[in-house]
Parts: sequence; structure tokens; C-alpha cells
Amino acid sequence: MRSNAITRFGAGLLRVRWFVRSPIWLYRARLGFLFGSRLLMLEHVGRKSGHRRYVVLEVVDHPAPSRYVVVSGFGRRAQWFRNIKANPRVRVWITHRAAATAAAHQLDDEAASRALGRYAGAHPRAWAKLRPILEETLGARIDERGTDLPLVALDLID
Repeated sequence: MRSNAITRFGAGLLRVRWFVRSPIWLYRARLGFLFGSRLLMLEHVGRKSGHRRYVVLEVVDHPAPSRYVVVSGFGRRAQWFRNIKANPRVRVWITHRAAATAAAHQLDDEAASRALGRYAGAHPRAWAKLRPILEETLGARIDERGTDLPLVALDLID
């Protein structure tokens, strides 16, 4: 896995708390529409604390009106991912819509590969830039035919 300065910078930026949390304030101010349908805010419950937690994630696939697929760029060690494994009942904010209750579950390898392949095909330039950054944060290679990168389906209930 080859790493250049831009990739290391991007991976490092994803570890800067204020940077990755800043979109949460925009969603709370009802300005989530500024991100369009490419991002969503996920509310999950801390597995130990029981407190509500928030994270803004990129939508990598939207295969049905009530299903959104997101990716855990830090793999299975991401706190939000660990929290939804413990408690899959979440809430989701998308564009201008009010929060919707959803059930979260990790996609199997085949479904994850299909979703990642659709994302790479629909957004080739974004994928070309994002892929090395995700590989750097994950510490493993990523391709559309199989990956350690966990993809999570959010099925809206409301």
C-alpha cells in the first residue's frame, strides 16, 4: 500500500475531532440540506454510556427509498460502528427531512462489494481520491470485489 503526502494529510484530517464533528452543528441548525443527499447524520446510543451520540457519514448507496448504505472508514474499531452493533436502533437525518428511526445492520461481503462497486462507478473521481485515504485509515487495501471495510445498511422504519 503506497501512501503519499495528500493521502496521509486526508487520513490525518479524519482524525481531527473538531473537523469531523463540525457538520453535526450544521445538521442541528437544520442546515443538513447544504450537504445534499451525499451525507447523512446518524444518531446512535453509546454502548457503555447509554448517551446519544452523533456522526455525519457519506451515503455510498441508496438502493431503495427507505435504505441508505454508509461505510465505516475506520473499520470495525470506529465507535459509531461498535455502538450500532450493540444497539442497531438509530435515527437518521437526511437533507431537509426530520429525523427518521432506522434499523442498522452490517452488509454481508457480497452486498458490500456490490454497493461499493456502484459507488465507484457513480463517483469515479471521488472514489479515486477517497479510496487511498480509506486504505490509510483502515490499514488495508480496499477494492470493489472484497474488502475489510464494513458497510452498514440503514433501513428507515418511519
